[in-house]
Amino acid sequence: MIYKPQGVCSNAIDIEVEDGVIKHVAFTGGCNGNLQGISSLVTGMKTEDAIQKLKGIKCGFKATSCPDQLACALEKIAAGAN
Repeated sequence: MIYKPQGVCSNAIDIEVEDGVIKHVAFTGGCNGNLQGISSLVTGMKTEDAIQKLKGIKCGFKATSCPDQLACALEKIAAGAN
């Protein structure tokens, strides 16, 4: 799934989930080093665990963040929306 995040510096999140486990995450744009770290940390994690850890994180004064947007994308995947 290619997710188009809203309200953050990254402009796309490429996500692959198989049987409820995150297999691949790659961000386009945003803070490259931080987003590579987040991608590496969530790879192999169950979607519900990643959602629980990332949901609600804010970036500075923004209402959301790249990790929060990843959680939104994972919720869509878990709900069956591709």
